[in-house]
Amino acid sequence: MSAPVAGDGPSRPGPSRRRLLTGLGVAGAALAGAGATAGLTAATSPAAGTVLGRARSATVAFEGAHQAGITTPVQAHLHLAALDVTTDRREDLADLLARWSEAARALTSGRDVGEGGAVDGDPLAPPADTGEAHDLTAARLTLTVGVGPSLFDDRFGLAGRRPAALTDLPAFAGDALEPARCGGDLVVQACAEDPQVAVHAVRTLVRLAAGTAAVRWAQLGFGKASSTDPSEPTPRNLFGFKDGTANPDARDEALMAEHVWVAGGDDPAGDWLVGGSYLVARRVEMHVETWDRAPLAEQEAVVGRTKGEGAPLGGTGEHDVLDAAALARLPADSHVSLSHPSRFGGAQMLRRGYSFVDGADGLGHLSAGLVFLAYQRDPRTAFTPVQEALSRADAMGEYLRHTGSGVWAVLPGVTGAGDWWGRSLLG
Repeated sequence: MSAPVAGDGPSRPGPSRRRLLTGLGVAGAALAGAGATAGLTAATSPAAGTVLGRARSATVAFEGAHQAGITTPVQAHLHLAALDVTTDRREDLADLLARWSEAARALTSGRDVGEGGAVDGDPLAPPADTGEAHDLTAARLTLTVGVGPSLFDDRFGLAGRRPAALTDLPAFAGDALEPARCGGDLVVQACAEDPQVAVHAVRTLVRLAAGTAAVRWAQLGFGKASSTDPSEPTPRNLFGFKDGTANPDARDEALMAEHVWVAGGDDPAGDWLVGGSYLVARRVEMHVETWDRAPLAEQEAVVGRTKGEGAPLGGTGEHDVLDAAALARLPADSHVSLSHPSRFGGAQMLRRGYSFVDGADGLGHLSAGLVFLAYQRDPRTAFTPVQEALSRADAMGEYLRHTGSGVWAVLPGVTGAGDWWGRSLLG
């Protein structure tokens, strides 16, 4: 199991979630300029002296060449949702993405959406904002939106603009995919330091989509299972192992340009995607009870690293270089050995995984696992070959069950007050 990476937008201290009285358009434009140049600083709340207090009181800039929520340092909580578009009118889809963009400006700035917000609108009309995050700060909320292969059918005249890399993933050995947990015309990823802020953000976009798009599936995640900043401690997954040790450094712009961001010339049909990326999401159930009965030595052989330090077997430190000699010391079927970039022409993915626990499975076990999220320049050369190798021989496969899957083209960032998600595709 692999882990994630993040760090794309600059952060700044944010105000409390106050009412948006002047409408999203004016307020959003003002906010855009304010957020583009600031860095993360201490807030003025009583909790400002702690890391958690600063994180909960900070904002991440919404505007930029790339969407936030990709290289952004990974937040603590995730709400991921896929939607199917229910209209066949291209103008309705464009309008939805424009309205989502304006709402995202407010949400990521820690403000209510709509005229009057949650409490100051017409008392005889439903509030413009549902209100569950009204007294909360932005909590480093990021919203990241992508479009799936299914959007490029004959409904919107987009068939000729589908990049070759935007295609459904192939079937992998051992997949147990549930159609109700797969695919979607659109995907929304909300990450925040406060779970209620993330849930409110997705709820808001879903509400704005009424009559145009409907939820296909959704998944909550907690306890980041990878880091995009190597200077941070490597988090652990539900198997108790450090996850994402070898994640690329999201602070390295040249590395991100090589492996994450779509560039001009990658595909003429996808010129609208320059500055965007591709997201692969997988819902991976982890048989934690079975894993917990395995001896420590077996667990470490399956992973290819020690459970405590996270060092590759035969090494001493978590970040020991895995050269050819070090790889040769690992079990051939270990997860680390089979997924090493050297086996795939050096291709890398930026991972932003989260753990989940969805109650029980009805058989006396926890329903628990990993929401695997990986951003890459081309899934055909990154995720797909790695997963094909893992699905055939990974010793960890005995303890995993892949039940959900999807791939999306993550739209370029919004770069000005008049810009909106998907304008390069639909505008």
